[in-house]
Amino acid sequence: MVMPRPHLSPAGIAFALCLQHLVSTIEVPLDLPQPPTITKQSVKDYIVDPRDNIFIECEAKGNPVPTFSWTRNGKFFNVAKDPKVSMRRRSGTLVIDFHSGGRPEDYEGEYQCFARNDYGTALSSKIHLQVSKSPLWPKEKVDVIEVDEGAPLSLQCNPPPGLPPPVIFWMSSSMEPIQQDKRVSQGQNGDLYFSNVILQDALTDYSCNARFHFTHTIQQKNPYTLKVKTTAPYWLDEPENLILAPGEDGRLVCRANGNPKPSIQWLVNGEPIEASAHNPSREVAGDTIVFRDTQIGSSAVYQCNASNEHGYLLANAFVSVLDVPPRILAPRNQLIKVIQNNRTRLDCPFFGSPIPTLRWFKNGQGNTLDGGNYKAHENGSLEMFMARKEDQGIYTCVATNILGKAEAQVRLEVKDPTRIVRGPEDQVVKRGSMPRLHCRIKHDPTLRLTVTWLKDDAPLYLGSRMKKEDDGLTILGVAERDQGDYTCVASTELDKDSAKAYLTVLGRPDQPRDLELTDLKERSVQLTWIPGDDNNSPITDYIVQFEEDRLQPGVWHNHSRYPGSVNSALLSLSPYVNYQFRVIAVNDVGSSVPSEPSERYQTNGARPEINPTGVQGAGTQKNNMEITWTPLNATQAYGPNLRYIVRWRRRDPRGPWHNETVKGPRHVVWNTPIYVPYEIKVQAENDFGRAPEPDTYIGYSGEDYPKAAPTDVRIRVLNSTAIALTWTRVHLDTIQGQLKEYRAYFWRDSSLLKNLWVSKKRQFVSFPGDRNRGIVSRLFPYSNYKLEMVVTNGRGDGPRSEVKEFPTPEGVPSPPRYLRIRQPNLEIINLEWDHPEHPNGVLTGYSLRYQPFNGTKTGRTVVENFSPNQTRFTLQRTDPISRYRFMLRARTQVGEGEPVVEESPALLDEAYTKNQVDIATQGCDEDNKPLPNSQTSLDGTIKQQESDDSLVDYGEGGEGQFNEDGSFIGQYTVKKDKEETEGNESSEATSPVNAIYSLA
Repeated sequence: MVMPRPHLSPAGIAFALCLQHLVSTIEVPLDLPQPPTITKQSVKDYIVDPRDNIFIECEAKGNPVPTFSWTRNGKFFNVAKDPKVSMRRRSGTLVIDFHSGGRPEDYEGEYQCFARNDYGTALSSKIHLQVSKSPLWPKEKVDVIEVDEGAPLSLQCNPPPGLPPPVIFWMSSSMEPIQQDKRVSQGQNGDLYFSNVILQDALTDYSCNARFHFTHTIQQKNPYTLKVKTTAPYWLDEPENLILAPGEDGRLVCRANGNPKPSIQWLVNGEPIEASAHNPSREVAGDTIVFRDTQIGSSAVYQCNASNEHGYLLANAFVSVLDVPPRILAPRNQLIKVIQNNRTRLDCPFFGSPIPTLRWFKNGQGNTLDGGNYKAHENGSLEMFMARKEDQGIYTCVATNILGKAEAQVRLEVKDPTRIVRGPEDQVVKRGSMPRLHCRIKHDPTLRLTVTWLKDDAPLYLGSRMKKEDDGLTILGVAERDQGDYTCVASTELDKDSAKAYLTVLGRPDQPRDLELTDLKERSVQLTWIPGDDNNSPITDYIVQFEEDRLQPGVWHNHSRYPGSVNSALLSLSPYVNYQFRVIAVNDVGSSVPSEPSERYQTNGARPEINPTGVQGAGTQKNNMEITWTPLNATQAYGPNLRYIVRWRRRDPRGPWHNETVKGPRHVVWNTPIYVPYEIKVQAENDFGRAPEPDTYIGYSGEDYPKAAPTDVRIRVLNSTAIALTWTRVHLDTIQGQLKEYRAYFWRDSSLLKNLWVSKKRQFVSFPGDRNRGIVSRLFPYSNYKLEMVVTNGRGDGPRSEVKEFPTPEGVPSPPRYLRIRQPNLEIINLEWDHPEHPNGVLTGYSLRYQPFNGTKTGRTVVENFSPNQTRFTLQRTDPISRYRFMLRARTQVGEGEPVVEESPALLDEAYTKNQVDIATQGCDEDNKPLPNSQTSLDGTIKQQESDDSLVDYGEGGEGQFNEDGSFIGQYTVKKDKEETEGNESSEATSPVNAIYSLA
């Protein structure tokens, strides 16, 4: 229910508006009218205790006293629907009561309070309600932590997440605080850090404690217990195998550490070294055995034992005395491939005793390779820091000792790098389009290239929609699931390159959901919805549609349109409609699927507010008048039993009103005079009453055929294809309806040429409106015509005038039907042609113009004239190489017509002389191509296709060509009078004709 607005005098209103500007500094007395002001509200980040009821405060002042409403997560919050929620009286404060059960977490969200009165609406801040959380520590078994003395240590707290986060501190299980200093400290995440552990750290245990503010509780984690250990032995230098040549020196080293420091004991072949046979070349010095001037037969396996109270270490190393010449251990003739500017290594493993010296050479010559771009390693490898094209070649490694030498060759090939020169680029595309991701690659042609695509760093499944090409990837009919990172990976056996781009797919929005109707009133309702995903293209509009179940159930109509930034709208409603609504989201890609319908809302009825539109009155017969109108639709009916009160009366002389009540959109009045005006009114009515007084419209009763024909019809010949007409108009009283046009019917009665059959098909030209002159064009020259005129109204033609006869003068002929070229040999060219299809007068002869040409060079033009009966000509060639261009025209005494143009064919070879070439054309074609609307037959002739462009039937041979003034092309024309205008031509039914040509 809408409360009545308090009445204010103009002075009072001005005073209230002035107060609004001063409200920040002056307190407005509450006895004066004023808009709402929020006086109290909960904090923006509102954390509540889950054990208590929830109070979300909102207080406001104003005059009249404000009313309050709330939104939750941007959607209207219906307080009355939830029994646990209430609103304090004369206040907007929400109370959520959990005494009868319920979960406080279900009410978390963003709340906003609205305070309204007749002068405006005030909004609270958006209040983010969260329930305080103090979860328990997860149950876990904490084992004793063993740590070496002096090692760093971190004890993790990992408190359970709380709202707000808890305060962390460390204590022992006996609740003694853990003392912190530079060595022991607590991190920001709550963990306890030891920079180095000492034995005293094991004298207590360590427990992490979390204090939660709102619940006033402290939770304690199971304590950690430390065990600080001393260390067992570990290697510093483990003895390694020793290979010596006779007479060489060497040593075995065995170093270890631990706490306490381990002792070292040497054994040989598993026996203490002190108990072994004396070896004059061997000397034990603590953790080292030194060998001098070793000899064959001194080989043995030595053991080193390092031990303390916590454990021991044992290692074996053999000493082998050999006399072996150098040998290369790598395969012969290795091939190494490397990418240009990359680091590489040529390996040459070798063996010998004494240990050989190894040198590298390139292409079998030069100095030893070591230094600069090269580094020779003791194991025989040659490292190259940056491989260049000039480094390609054969490398030789040579191993030498006193017993001989050995060598091996390695071939190095330096390859071009693999590079993506044009990679994919980030794209934003519409759903259903066909994006292309580029990947153009440059690589060494001697290496096999493999191109793969990844999507979101996983191999891309190509399928039927992914088209992989040499230089890219095309996605056919891209869909939302295709959005993501695309990586092109180009790889060879030696290297690879990759390029990545992100493809964003713009899709139609998802459908809106959760429609809700609030503020239900007689003529309005508030519709709220939750937007769907915009699928990367912002929503620009929302279309609200409605459906009613009385007149058109199941049919949805557009109601209104709103910007994409809103999700709520106040909808205007019509009476007596059982509404349900749905919402469609629109973005640049398209429209979403409609939302699910809202619940229905039925409005009460009322009398109609508008009357039908489009009211017309017109006769369908000469003695009636049909009254029609556009009926009201479902949202205009406003109530049950919609009907229409139809009223009419004669306008001149004015008669009494007649009326009839009907339900359909038409009513027929019978027994009316012929074509008289009527005043018409149509008023809507339902069971609640009538619409306002309707407008008056003018209609007419039915027409009858005109009773008179035009008189004094006169004809003036303008040229060979057009005439000018004048006539005396009929009296308006004889038309018996609305005058539409004057119409001239004409037909070709005969040709002035003997024995030429013509079609006598009737045609007409229309001259709209009340006029007395016009032009008839597109006539055949040199013909006899007949003509008669009528006047027409909506019913049809009136009586016809007397028939007038007139001839048309001669014109220029149409082109010869064809021009055929025959070249039986290299000396002559035979021409043959046919008469023009439309002579348009008495033929007086033919004119032939021809000239030789060779490429862009042309010769002299020659003109030949022929009698009207001649249709052949032989040309003696003066130049066997050049081609000829021919232009043939027919002529009458008026002049020459349009030409037929043809060129002789090119002479390809000597075999041409044994064959005959025919060319035939019809019509003008200067580019040596078939005419429009023509086709080439199997025998080489070009035949004119049928055309319906002409309004005049010229017979079997086709139709002529006309200038804009109606004359034949090439015909001499006479300038029209300024007042003469052409009519609109048409024709009656056609009949086939056969053209017969003969000379006059």
